[in-house]
Amino acid sequence: MELARLLGGLAGQLTAAQGDAITAIRVEYEGHVAELNRKPLSAAALAGVLTPLMGAVNMVNAPVVARERGIEVAETVHERRGDYATLLRVTVVTDRQDRSVAGTLVGDAKPRLVEIKGIPVEADFAPHMLYVTNQDKPGFIGRFGMALANAGINIATFHLGRSAQGGDAICLVSLDGPLPEPVLAEVRALPLVVQATALSF
Repeated sequence: MELARLLGGLAGQLTAAQGDAITAIRVEYEGHVAELNRKPLSAAALAGVLTPLMGAVNMVNAPVVARERGIEVAETVHERRGDYATLLRVTVVTDRQDRSVAGTLVGDAKPRLVEIKGIPVEADFAPHMLYVTNQDKPGFIGRFGMALANAGINIATFHLGRSAQGGDAICLVSLDGPLPEPVLAEVRALPLVVQATALSF
């Protein structure tokens, strides 16, 4: 349930930051999770997606809210076995693009993010995070780290992923506290940055 909520929250916050209108939400189940009662899991994912866009949405009213907004909701169960014993993927379809995030459980059922927009990124969820999409070229990490350091922002964890050499890259960091808006604006203004979104869970 927590993994579904967190994945939905991540997809919802990234979608809200772009101002896109949601047309569909897909929830995919693979591995052990496919054998569970999926209705509450899908409801948790829906609530996670919709809350950043519409305010207080919970598991009970999330399916109703989605239906009233004309948002198509679909569940898919995959019989195949992949790299993870359990995998849950949430895809938000908008009028401009599809955005998917996937996660699994590790250790004592701790949620972990394993993929964003098809790019492998292994990261734990944290209360305060910063998500950045950038062009994969030399110099970005140094300028990015310096911008945070100059603002007195400490990085707790740092995760990178990319689609291909020189292509789209993802930077996901967890922070010790909320990111001030002026610092976020500075990160967005850095060369090679395509998108920067402050996240909270």
